[in-house]
Amino acid sequence: MRELRVGRDDAGQRLDRFVAKALPLLPASLLQKYIRRKRIKLGGRPAARDQRLQEGDVLQLYINDEFFDRPRADNAYLTVTAPKLQIVYEDEHVLLVDKRPGVAVHPHDGAEYGKTLIDHIQAYLYAKGDWRPRDAHSFTPALCNRIDRNTGGIVIAAKTAEALRILNEKIRARELDKRYLCIVRGTPKPPAGRLQGYLFKDAVKNRVYVTERPQPGARTAVTEYRTLARKNGLSLVECRLITGRTHQIRAQMAAAGTPLLGDGKYGREGRDGPRKYQALCAYQLTFTFPTDAGALNYLRGRTFRVASVDFVDEYFGGMAAVTV
Repeated sequence: MRELRVGRDDAGQRLDRFVAKALPLLPASLLQKYIRRKRIKLGGRPAARDQRLQEGDVLQLYINDEFFDRPRADNAYLTVTAPKLQIVYEDEHVLLVDKRPGVAVHPHDGAEYGKTLIDHIQAYLYAKGDWRPRDAHSFTPALCNRIDRNTGGIVIAAKTAEALRILNEKIRARELDKRYLCIVRGTPKPPAGRLQGYLFKDAVKNRVYVTERPQPGARTAVTEYRTLARKNGLSLVECRLITGRTHQIRAQMAAAGTPLLGDGKYGREGRDGPRKYQALCAYQLTFTFPTDAGALNYLRGRTFRVASVDFVDEYFGGMAAVTV
């Protein structure tokens, strides 16, 4: 049990609003539940949610200690009472999630605690009992790959330290096959091929530039692609990443004269374009694992796909347009 004392500046507030400000980690739905269950008392008596507080009032809160902390990256999952995840696959070691466009994978400058993909993944595993963060030396579930906020698709989360170590090694060794779907304006020429060059990143503008020749700070970028369908001046294209650089597909496709639909940074459309997000999705993942993968050997050769891609449904009639 902990106590909160009402000061002069807080007098006159409703009880639920006062507690919400004092305990920012406590989700609103859980706060109301605790009030209903009489786990929040005023002067030793059950309190009402709309009760007005007076200076000097003392609240007794029978609430878990972790909710009295301040929001940080490592405890933001506590603010999520109803995790929202599109699960592609899960076992004791790994969790594959179809991230929605517009969702960040990690908090940025603390402004999005409780709203990012990792927050919802950790909240989901915590609620299931698969993760016990208060145990001594507890492993914290972590992401093995990242995709841009405005790109959708498969993100890998490691549920165990062993899985994180193995997957990080395999990603560095390029033993995972990652495929993206995108819609571009125009028709790629040739319809299938390989885009190869160098990407230079301007960190200030958060933008990359494609160059044909190496230069200081530039990194090799290689993307294989094939055109799957064409319609109304648009092409549905599958891309296979050989390297994984920031904005690689978006920048290389734009440099090739076929920018992504809805891409306000590298394409022809500004923020008022026809789509809120660029038409790009990490839709398929294969654990190729040509070398030993230890505890994850059971995943060798397995391929996972998202169930649907919104822009494929909208412009090309669904995933039937995607041929193997």
